[in-house]
Amino acid sequence: MIMDFVNAFWVGGLICVIGQILIDKTSLTPARILTAFVVAGVILGALGIYEPIVDFAGAGATVPLSGFGYTISKGIKSAVNLHGFLGIFTGAITAAAAGITAALLFGFLASLFAKSADKA
Repeated sequence: MIMDFVNAFWVGGLICVIGQILIDKTSLTPARILTAFVVAGVILGALGIYEPIVDFAGAGATVPLSGFGYTISKGIKSAVNLHGFLGIFTGAITAAAAGITAALLFGFLASLFAKSADKA
């Protein structure tokens, strides 16, 4: 049980370290790095490489943006198997709906308690 937490911590931390190295050592903008993480998750998920990482690290692999890409690829695979060609267009949103809804809901709740101000 404790090793599940340790594995999630070090795998998630390693993903974050890769992102920090990309920020520090390249001229890539943060938006491009975030997009690259999502695309990497999609590609690794489609190739079947990301699933063993998720099985090993749990939330350490699913919480970062690469996990979002993995969720998208998994949803598309499932929807294509179920609905055929139409699944390409519906699978990603269906698979990621809960996460997107939670992000919107918690963002809205945070906006109720936060005070906006201009940065000086």
